[in-house]
Amino acid sequence: MSVKIMADSASDLTKEYFSEYNMEMVSLTVHLDDKDYEDGINITPKNVFDAMRNGKSPKTSQVPPQAFKSIFTEYAKSKQPLVYLAFSSELSGTYQTAKMMEQEVKEEYPEADIHVMDTKCASIGYGLVVLNAAKMAQEGKSMEEIIDDAEKRALHMEHIFTVDDLEYLKRGGRVSKTAAFVGSLLNIKPILHVEDGKLIPLEKMRGTKKLLGRILEIMEERGGNLENQVVGISHGDDLERAEKLAEMIKEKFGVKEVVIEYVGSAIGAHAGPGTIALFFLNKSFY
Repeated sequence: MSVKIMADSASDLTKEYFSEYNMEMVSLTVHLDDKDYEDGINITPKNVFDAMRNGKSPKTSQVPPQAFKSIFTEYAKSKQPLVYLAFSSELSGTYQTAKMMEQEVKEEYPEADIHVMDTKCASIGYGLVVLNAAKMAQEGKSMEEIIDDAEKRALHMEHIFTVDDLEYLKRGGRVSKTAAFVGSLLNIKPILHVEDGKLIPLEKMRGTKKLLGRILEIMEERGGNLENQVVGISHGDDLERAEKLAEMIKEKFGVKEVVIEYVGSAIGAHAGPGTIALFFLNKSFY
């Protein structure tokens, strides 16, 4: 039986990808206006960004344990191999919950071929790791081959991004109050990256004009074999800037394929509207 790939909604892949590659999806929860929504199912990123522009503060919570338990049990019973590539454990408790449910199910079904892996990635950076695993599964590759490739890709996936307003990351406890206050006061736009699954500020830029150019410079410093890899861009309801960045990348590095998607509702609830994120494999991957 071929290996089934599962991911959560923080991969920011649309439903179309999940159906095209026949993958399982679990959703993080978005709380908005006293209601709970399933990320990627019954709330759109646009809903979240519009609400944030109107001063609302959506909250998020991890995938419920029961969702994992029922899926893992189903795969254990049918004896189909399953790999769940999880959103960074540094940004959500989802991975830990999945591990607990994996152990519970394996106590009942010791033979279950279920593997849970922490990608330490987020958004389309995580999505690109998942898509590659899904392609390998379709080609009939083994569980070991898929996990090895996913681990290597996840380790070398660069996440370079900027947010329009640090206030949103502050609300979600992702940056300090002081950093957010100083940033908004001086029109400072931060460039951040993900290191070992955590959000780390890289540098600060004054204003937005030079921002994309600087992101490109970082890509040049860190990226490897760019013309032959799929590059990802996600945006917080700013398609125009995402497309501009994609054009700049194609022109400068000869990149042939760029995947552009919305920053999903769960991640968007922390990053806010105007976020631009770029994902590519670094030199050490090659």
